[in-house]
Amino acid sequence: MEDDDLPIGQVAARTGLAASAIRFYESEGLIEANRTPSGQRRFHRDVLRRLAFVRAAQTAGLGLDEVKRSLDSLPQSRTPNKSDWERLARSWRPRLDAQIAALELLRDRLTSCIGCGCLSLKSCGLYNPDDSAAALGQGARYLLGDQPDSVSPGPP
Repeated sequence: MEDDDLPIGQVAARTGLAASAIRFYESEGLIEANRTPSGQRRFHRDVLRRLAFVRAAQTAGLGLDEVKRSLDSLPQSRTPNKSDWERLARSWRPRLDAQIAALELLRDRLTSCIGCGCLSLKSCGLYNPDDSAAALGQGARYLLGDQPDSVSPGPP
């Protein structure tokens, strides 16, 4: 155990994360802790950067499985440095661009649909008789760009 190891309370205070979240990230293999002879967790200071990386990746919309794969791609499970971050950020860019485009489309369609005030059953992007849009995938399919005529009519 090194003198610069931090107890979980200090890690929580420094990162703004709840201790339960830190324990969860440890259980998921995103961070590691040493144990004192009495069983208390102690984290090396580099866990602060690693947790900042996890939070930044989650803020960008990545799931924990993607974050873990990214961290696992680093040599010797080390904390990402500048060049690692640039490489990982580049690999996430197409996914983020697609998310941004989908959000912009949703924003624009939602404003025009709800903004009209009529919620016409013939032209409303939210109207989905018999849940027929479920065949196109999850979510508000018409607001995400699918068209009602893309759905095969179900049995009468």
